[in-house]
Amino acid sequence: MSAPSGSHDEDLAPFRRLINDRLVDYVAPIDDCPSRLQDAMAYSLLAGGKRLRPVLVLLACEACGGNPVSALPAACALEMVHTYSLIHDDLPAMDDDDLRRGRPTNHVVYGEALAILAGDALLTLAFEVMARDIQPPALAAACCLDLASASGRCGMVGGQVVDIEAEHQPVRDLAELEGIHGRKTGRLLCSALTLGGRIAGASTDQMADLEIYGKCVGLAFQITDDLLDVSSTPEKMGKQVRKDATLGKLTYPALLGVEESERRADALVEEACRRARQFGERGRRLQSLAEFIRERDH
Repeated sequence: MSAPSGSHDEDLAPFRRLINDRLVDYVAPIDDCPSRLQDAMAYSLLAGGKRLRPVLVLLACEACGGNPVSALPAACALEMVHTYSLIHDDLPAMDDDDLRRGRPTNHVVYGEALAILAGDALLTLAFEVMARDIQPPALAAACCLDLASASGRCGMVGGQVVDIEAEHQPVRDLAELEGIHGRKTGRLLCSALTLGGRIAGASTDQMADLEIYGKCVGLAFQITDDLLDVSSTPEKMGKQVRKDATLGKLTYPALLGVEESERRADALVEEACRRARQFGERGRRLQSLAEFIRERDH
């Protein structure tokens, strides 16, 4: 799936190139790893996409006065965790999808067993990368804790479990729906901001602004995703659409209606932009990215 066009894409293109080049290095073939496992890992990790989460790591580092290059290991580790989650989400036992980022899902190409193992390998490689490549060691440990907490039982994985349960025990109100997506989508997005901030040596106030920005952007991203699931096409999205409705899951448009969902997303983006403005000119790209999340069409 191609990246979004326009000035926003041009502004972030150098960051995406840095990330993509480093990801290629991290999954380069090594002698001790079975070649088919290497192929399966690279197939999904290097498939493209918006690179939203790793870009946010670099932008948060930049906003706090750090060198974005120093945050590349954390950015790539976060993208590995995100990619592992997509591989597993697409499995027949989960969402049973056959299309991701505009091409067949991992298990369709490599089989279910290898897809599971490729996801496992990406998850563990993420923490290997952070523990080895982030310095000093105390900072590496803090970053590992951030990412593990955001992606684990009380974060992304826990949110996924509740999301699956919602197929049989329907969500009834906004608080419950936001609780699911705050864990399933929001925690990992928020960790992108805190990882970048930690690496830049952010102040307590800066970390607070980054966390609120991350929470707002995470929910706005999910609302927009729900809206696009209703209005977009598989060709634009690079994945199947209207699956949540088929499974009986409650979405923001189903609960609030399209217009109120749009208003809520707009309010969240405005709050994220307000937080980004606290960083002055260094936060300009954070503000631009928040605006893009609401305006995107895929």
